[in-house]
Amino acid sequence: MNKEIKKKLVKNWFSDLQDLICYEVEEIENKSASFKINQWVKNKKKDEGGGEFRILENGKVFDKVGVNFSEVYGSFSKELRKNIPGTKNNPKFWATGISVVMHMKNPHIPAMHFNTRYISTSHEWFGGGMDVTPCLKDNRLKSWFHIELKNCCDRHNKKYYKKYKKWCDNYFYLAHRKEPRGIGGIFFDYKKDNWEKDFTFVRDVGLTFKKIFSLIIKKKIGRKWSSAEKDLQYIKRGRYVEFNLIYDRGTKFGLKTGGNVDAIFMSLPPIAKWK
Repeated sequence: MNKEIKKKLVKNWFSDLQDLICYEVEEIENKSASFKINQWVKNKKKDEGGGEFRILENGKVFDKVGVNFSEVYGSFSKELRKNIPGTKNNPKFWATGISVVMHMKNPHIPAMHFNTRYISTSHEWFGGGMDVTPCLKDNRLKSWFHIELKNCCDRHNKKYYKKYKKWCDNYFYLAHRKEPRGIGGIFFDYKKDNWEKDFTFVRDVGLTFKKIFSLIIKKKIGRKWSSAEKDLQYIKRGRYVEFNLIYDRGTKFGLKTGGNVDAIFMSLPPIAKWK
């Protein structure tokens, strides 16, 4: 398939998924809160793409939700070329992606993260995944969540779940605290086995995330919480901040390629605590 057609198909899917997720969030909020839409360009002096990030804050269910879509292109710096496949002889790149972070009002509902992306150099590949970060222990939720992820992965390849779960466990880990960020999920990168099959899998991961966050919220939305539990949530959010600022590859990639700072830091919660 022509490379330009691939780019168009993937870009359109990520943009459509942004619409689908934002619609679902506003439906859960029952119109009590809505997204503010912010468009940005990577370079105002020349055409290097940009994107749109949408933020919903202080709703009845969500403290903050960020849903970011981007399509950017240009040339990697010498520093980045060392770590990006396919840029040794040609530094040009094209990248598109969607990323979502949800911080909840109710501490019984975990924070949730999802992203998928597609990068094209002289090589081309998909990456992404999702993970869930509760502040209160819930083994039933953890079991159900991983069953849903396994079902999604098994529809495409029986080896995916074990491989991508392990990748997620290793990635979403705060080494300086010797603790995982949450209850795991799946994570994959440099995925270029078969373009059509990989794209089908990436679309399924996006729709599975939409299903998962909706069901988790509906199951827990009526749970009462205490001020002590809310305080635990703020402390857990502090861990979330630490990971995103110290380890997150998407944050580093966005900042080093001229991404929009507000869009990149949309993942940070409105309130967090440390002690």
